[in-house]
Amino acid sequence: MSTWETLPAQFNVATWFVDRNVADGRGAAPAFHYEDRILTYADVQDLANRSGNALRELGVQMEDRVLVLCLDAPEFLGAFWGAIKIGAIPIPVNTLMRGADYLYFLRDSRAKAAVISAPLLAEAGPVLGQAPHLRHVLVAGGKPGSYLSYEDRIAKASASLTAAETSKDDPAFWLYSSGSTGFPKGAVHLHHDMVVCYETYAAQVLKLRPDDKVFSAAKLFFAYGLGNAGYFPMGAGAQSVLYPHRPTPDGVFEVIARYRPTIFFGVPTLYAAMLALKEPEKRWDVSSLRLCVSAGEALPEELYNRWRERFGVEVIDGIGTTEILHIFLSNRPGRSRPGSTGLPVPGYEAIVVDDEGRPVEQGDIGNLRVKGDSTMAYYWNKHEKTKEALYGSWIQTGDKYWQDADGFFWFAGRADDMLKVGGIWVSPVEVEATLIKHPAVLEAAVVGHEDTDRLVKPKAFVVLKEPARAGTGLADELKAFVKDKIAPYKYPRWVEFVAELPKTATGKIQRFKLRA
Repeated sequence: MSTWETLPAQFNVATWFVDRNVADGRGAAPAFHYEDRILTYADVQDLANRSGNALRELGVQMEDRVLVLCLDAPEFLGAFWGAIKIGAIPIPVNTLMRGADYLYFLRDSRAKAAVISAPLLAEAGPVLGQAPHLRHVLVAGGKPGSYLSYEDRIAKASASLTAAETSKDDPAFWLYSSGSTGFPKGAVHLHHDMVVCYETYAAQVLKLRPDDKVFSAAKLFFAYGLGNAGYFPMGAGAQSVLYPHRPTPDGVFEVIARYRPTIFFGVPTLYAAMLALKEPEKRWDVSSLRLCVSAGEALPEELYNRWRERFGVEVIDGIGTTEILHIFLSNRPGRSRPGSTGLPVPGYEAIVVDDEGRPVEQGDIGNLRVKGDSTMAYYWNKHEKTKEALYGSWIQTGDKYWQDADGFFWFAGRADDMLKVGGIWVSPVEVEATLIKHPAVLEAAVVGHEDTDRLVKPKAFVVLKEPARAGTGLADELKAFVKDKIAPYKYPRWVEFVAELPKTATGKIQRFKLRA
């Protein structure tokens, strides 16, 4: 039987990923590389213990929420594992969002404390005073201003911490998932969930080893990155490279050449951008890589082939969700079917069903449902949304899929109009609502459009109040306008001016006509 099936009723996951490495004699072994620093497993334990004690001293108790707005840096590790160890609930959130988003997270979660990397204070700082339940803010990696210094607090805190007596089925952490309509939803994950993901995907598909060193372009606040760079290497006693900067193609190649990871985790958009550089195989040594992984959006067969031809290493494509925590369908090293999402990961089941929940015929497109023990318990304060997603032990992912004769799953699109751009969900409704705020815009509709690498990006169809103003200058102005108002990655890459938008008799925009 697998470890997660035999976990004791009383179980704190921080003891499994953090303390176990030290207890097993890996205390002096390198765990994380951050800039010019190396954190050993003993360092990680010390950081987690001190962070947990510092939070406790501020009055954070079991089940209290702690917002973690941190770059991929030591403070993320300390806040995440420290909060879990005292039985509190860390909530890592997207570092690319706007102040209004952070205020929503704080209000919705009722977080009592927040740990924030100093460079992110410029965006989050102005709204912190409006969060009614927030009592303490710890700022790491820079001047704290009017808030508390994370470094000062943990330096004074005890390095000894006994794990809280949590259950394996207690909430351990939340991750916010965006929907096509409405506000983000807090997916509640339990203490056993990370063990499940490690023992299924990391151990059995990636076959992660203690001598591996991983590097993930996807950040720790993503479910994908949290596994890749966070708890997967800790599960194996391996090493991870933390990169706090934006993952540009050049920057990613530099990291690979400098730190020589054996496994690299990216998204299709990044692989395409890296391949677009001039002769990267001559400029950077990537010979350390034994495997590359892609998720976040479907990996086109062409990108798979071009990467393998150029660098001689395979890109294993898979799909995971925030709700299921990590990858549940995946190709296998040496057994990939390019263009497909692969087969169910050991420990998971997947089926394709019609709108009534009946299995469809092989080759027919339907709704993807998945069963696995890492699935969220529920959405926080979203009872109806929880009922829409969960069907007993199954969860409906919102993806449309079909299955071939050999059992491989093939992505056919989203059940709703959500877009995935660079592995991050983008709601067309939000982009449209932003465009309409521009004084020149009458109406707008946003759909997914493939670029030259067959990767989906937002495209806006815009009806102007004064059609004569249409032109490249205004198109560029609208792109910049959206970038300034909401998270920059959501801006439309193309703007097409039209006389009118196709609509139903009731006035709903027919996006499928625009996509066609």
